[in-house]
Amino acid sequence: MTKRTGLFDVGIDVRGLLDEMSVSGPAAPKQKTKQKKASDDSKLISDALDMITRQMKVSGNRSRTISDYELHVKHFQSITNLQFVGDITADTIYEWLDSMDVSNQTKLTRLKCLKAFLSRCFDNGWIQIKFWKTINIKVDQKVKEGATEHDVKVLLSLLDLSSFIQLRDAVAVLVMYKTGIRINTLTQLEERHIDLNNNVLNLDGGIMKNHQQIKLPFDDLLNQLLGVLLKQNAKIRREYGKSNSLVFVTKYGDVIATSPTHNNIQKRLNKYSKMYGLKNINPHALRRGFAKSLLDKGANVVVISKALGHSDVSVTTKYLHLDVDEVANNLRAYLGNND
Repeated sequence: MTKRTGLFDVGIDVRGLLDEMSVSGPAAPKQKTKQKKASDDSKLISDALDMITRQMKVSGNRSRTISDYELHVKHFQSITNLQFVGDITADTIYEWLDSMDVSNQTKLTRLKCLKAFLSRCFDNGWIQIKFWKTINIKVDQKVKEGATEHDVKVLLSLLDLSSFIQLRDAVAVLVMYKTGIRINTLTQLEERHIDLNNNVLNLDGGIMKNHQQIKLPFDDLLNQLLGVLLKQNAKIRREYGKSNSLVFVTKYGDVIATSPTHNNIQKRLNKYSKMYGLKNINPHALRRGFAKSLLDKGANVVVISKALGHSDVSVTTKYLHLDVDEVANNLRAYLGNND
């Protein structure tokens, strides 16, 4: 189908609305765990490993998984000089872990492999107690960054807002960044959910993950952009005879997401991210950016949790994961003299 002349051209100067948005720029502690020695002290580790790998092959396990078992169990045995399955203890496992000059993440990967081996020994009756369950390696989680206002401004400055598709994408980015809604909620937004007179999204439980109604306010800029987008949507629906009232539609007026894994806006954001080198332009980063912006402005974590639609505040605290320097800088403000 050929492009209708002027159909996807936005007649209103949207760029002027955005001119104001100028671009500015340790290892885990040892735990002394007592456990009973296995009743089958005579089972050689080498024999156990041989039998378990044969069982795994029969069960159809991948050759890579089997080779990992063999590599790490043999390494454990070489470090601890143990011969029998019944001699393996929590202390010998910690001895093995301490011998490694590798990252905690690598230690954790190897520990999981040894634990899997021991679990199979337990299943075969060679070990009577799962003493290894409490052994773990603490790995610091990488802080997931949220989108910043600068990231959003850069993207908007690069988009051609006289084109319907890029206007739609720009509005989608701003809606997620300024209201924090999930992309699945975004794709289900209908005109009835938008109150332009009061600058608020009235979201019913039917489109929310937690099935709870919520009202989310937005600013005047987003009000104007939504107004322009709705008018463009109407033109496209008339042209192609579509009758839906969705806020975000394809260039033919159809549903933007046909499944949770097939989402046009998600794909477009991935494209922009790679094209312009903007690593934080994705739905999760935009949502985190919304939450972080509220926190920086002094919003209560409980309020942020409610706005995000989280079922538990503990989820929100993880969502607002701050790096160590940021925590220190924020705490410093409360440590001054009160004289």
